[in-house]
Amino acid sequence: MQATLPASAVSVPTPTGLIRTIIVVTAISAAVMELIDVTIVNVALNEIAGALGATIEDVAWVVTSYAIANVIIIPMTGFLADYFGRKKYYVASIILFTVASYFCASSTSLWQLVFWRFIQGMGGGALLSTSQGIIFDAFPPDKRGVASGIFGMGIILGPTLGPFLGGVIVDNYHWSYIFYVNVPIGILATILSILYIAKKPGEGTRKSQIKIDYAGIGLLAVGVGSLQYVLEKGQSDDWFESKIILVLTITAVAGLAGFIWRQFTTDHPVVNLRVLGKGTLGVTTIFSFVAGVGLFTSVFVYPVLVQRINGFTPTMTGISLLWPTLVGIPLFPLIGRRLSAGASPLPFIIIGMCTFVVFGFYSGTLNGQANQWDFFWAQIMRVFGVTMLQLPLINQAVAGLSPNDFPSAIALNNMIRQLGGAFGIALANTFVTRDYAQHRYDLVSNLTPENPLLTERLNQLGGATDRAYKLLDLSVDKQAYLLSYLDTFRLVGIFFLVILPLVWFLRSKKKSAEEVALAAKAMSEAH
Repeated sequence: MQATLPASAVSVPTPTGLIRTIIVVTAISAAVMELIDVTIVNVALNEIAGALGATIEDVAWVVTSYAIANVIIIPMTGFLADYFGRKKYYVASIILFTVASYFCASSTSLWQLVFWRFIQGMGGGALLSTSQGIIFDAFPPDKRGVASGIFGMGIILGPTLGPFLGGVIVDNYHWSYIFYVNVPIGILATILSILYIAKKPGEGTRKSQIKIDYAGIGLLAVGVGSLQYVLEKGQSDDWFESKIILVLTITAVAGLAGFIWRQFTTDHPVVNLRVLGKGTLGVTTIFSFVAGVGLFTSVFVYPVLVQRINGFTPTMTGISLLWPTLVGIPLFPLIGRRLSAGASPLPFIIIGMCTFVVFGFYSGTLNGQANQWDFFWAQIMRVFGVTMLQLPLINQAVAGLSPNDFPSAIALNNMIRQLGGAFGIALANTFVTRDYAQHRYDLVSNLTPENPLLTERLNQLGGATDRAYKLLDLSVDKQAYLLSYLDTFRLVGIFFLVILPLVWFLRSKKKSAEEVALAAKAMSEAH
């Protein structure tokens, strides 16, 4: 089941005029819908936790279950599109995503919501990848840079609108409407896709020639799922003191080891790991993993921080993420055009990595009194860093590879980025829990009768009464959480700083104009 350029990838007449516009709008709408759902829940986590009786740590599964599904489905997207036919698979994915959105909104328990988020992620994983291929095919080869820029704007627009729409919905309606909003969009996208997106000649006719690596799929799902549970619940379950954690750790190691062995020994791997030894892909995936950690972790921690500590409403949180992100949107088509013209992705990657280092350490200096403008510049840096890394890392993934390896490399790179995101959220949860306990211990240890500041604070609260001590305890709790969230931002900066020297190994010879065109085509097939 190795991802290769499908036989169905025969050129079809390039659409023009109104038809092209409808196709592009439809594909962008589907991609943006998927991307909105990656971030729309972040500003609603407090409300979901309260409504379903869950902790913030447990409700993080609403985010990570979606990411895990993406990790599993993304590397298989090219194969599934080739097996069933791109149009059929695309339409089916939109329908699956839409139906799952309805059941997410109708969920009455946390784990019911987590299950349907996983199903939603299975449908959503195809939307982003296949939408880009559809948009690329709507433009002639010499306009693929424009197509890349248009899609890049969609990539950043979705996560931008997500928190804003989520905030408005949560503040004015029920949290379930953050999922209900997908239903009419999904229905419209389904109808337009059926009517206007053309089939490629021969697509979906090679089923008999394609072998499915069921063992590889199963091992990947078991390994990633078990690892994610261990990372999410290990801290709260006291790690290996818990039998479940111990068993799932062994399962994760066995599953992932078996998956790797399977991919190197079967003739039809679900993920072609052999390409990791070619070009600079092996090192590039390290950067993509850390980029995923930085992107997902920062967008997960920030809404929780400003709502729990700084008193932001969900709408304020969404707006504080909206304006900085809009600043970065014009950069995407510019970078897309430069890469399409043959520019090296390396300078963009270096700038993006350094920007994330500064973002992490700067964000770690903010406090509980910070307002929207205090966070504005930190968010500007985050958006700029993401913009500098997104397209260049995809471009770097295929540097030095043969055209036949492009789809496998891009699919693998995208899977690693999503895996980094899932890992980052789990790491943030575990780190915050441990760090909070340490900071609370340190703060409480200073609350001794001999401390004049304690006496002064108690007097401000009305004397040494039960109410004053309770208010003081809440204040300590809030400060401990603030310090742990700030440390998490610093940890993100450290991740980027540690791997920055590996940039040296990303150097490769400049691609020819023909290789640039082939890379652009491969992105349309495998992104």
